[in-house]
Amino acid sequence: MIYLDNAATTPLCKQALQEYEKFSCENFFNPSATYIQAVKVAMLLDEARARLKKCLGAKKGDIIFTSGATESNNLAVRGGAREGKWQYVFSSGEHASVNNLAHALQKEGKEVVFVPLQKSGEIDYDFLQKVLTVKTRIVSIMFVNNVTGVINDISRISKLVRRYAPSALLHVDGVQAFKKLKFNLDELDVDLFSISGHKFHAPKGVGALYVKNKAVLKNLVFGGGQEYGIRSGTENVPAIMAMVAAAEAIDEEKNFEHVQKLKNLFLSQFDDCAGVKIVGENASPYITMLLFDGVNGETLTRALEDYVIVGRGSACSAKKAGNHVLEAMGFTLNQIKGAIRVSFDASLTEKDVLQAASIIKDTYQNLLEKLK
Repeated sequence: MIYLDNAATTPLCKQALQEYEKFSCENFFNPSATYIQAVKVAMLLDEARARLKKCLGAKKGDIIFTSGATESNNLAVRGGAREGKWQYVFSSGEHASVNNLAHALQKEGKEVVFVPLQKSGEIDYDFLQKVLTVKTRIVSIMFVNNVTGVINDISRISKLVRRYAPSALLHVDGVQAFKKLKFNLDELDVDLFSISGHKFHAPKGVGALYVKNKAVLKNLVFGGGQEYGIRSGTENVPAIMAMVAAAEAIDEEKNFEHVQKLKNLFLSQFDDCAGVKIVGENASPYITMLLFDGVNGETLTRALEDYVIVGRGSACSAKKAGNHVLEAMGFTLNQIKGAIRVSFDASLTEKDVLQAASIIKDTYQNLLEKLK
């Protein structure tokens, strides 16, 4: 079986597993306690914040550990929201944890603006510029789209926000970018940045929110005052230490080159397949979206699953009809029915992707024949 749904989740790496075991069985102490063993764990936890900031390319700001990207995204938007006649700006291609929250804010009576996507999959930068005002409180736009892999120009977005909405916070969902693309948060100039451990070989149920200035956030969870009082609750130390170890173990520049070759090789196998359309331009090498004409994507993934595991889009929304990202790009519901997402990892080989492409093509052709 060849696993090609790495955008949904990844297996735990050796370094992460070792740290998880160490802080579960040996250094298992609660960092909020006052005895020396617990104090040492608290110190290691603070060191982990600094190590993670270094991985993000951030010299200033703070790290708030969370249960994952969904919580980080909600904390960034809900925690950054304020009473009053503010405007909130989101792209039309956000992950469900942001997209559904944006619609909830709209129902609550807040002024919410959705920035459309271009046919390429990137946001419409001209539209964004036109809607930004001094009343804009939060702009939330993802770095790498989790469905198509399309990369938004965060540096360009940041410059627009600073110029036309000087009071706004810029939040970036960086889940599919962190440890996959090389970037520097200080250079990107964002206020809030979300990551999720299980997307880069760390455990599930742990993530982080980078905050340039933690004073902009109000707490959503009340309790013992952990995480600067913004996110109370005993820290998941084993998962946090495992996540930082996994991040440090990855050479994103080396992996980028390898994965780009794998993706190009994989996609080249469909050059002679007229019924297959590749979606998205300027995309991450880690994700590609394919539309298979005449076949339901769910049927195709089920037919493949004993040999090749692929996804339909966001794993969080896999059981729902349609796809709001592809719809925002202008694809019809009929086209979207045939969508599958293939996502790569640096552990894959050329043999893996060639074999997977061959199996997918053969399975697709067999299904077409049966449907005639």
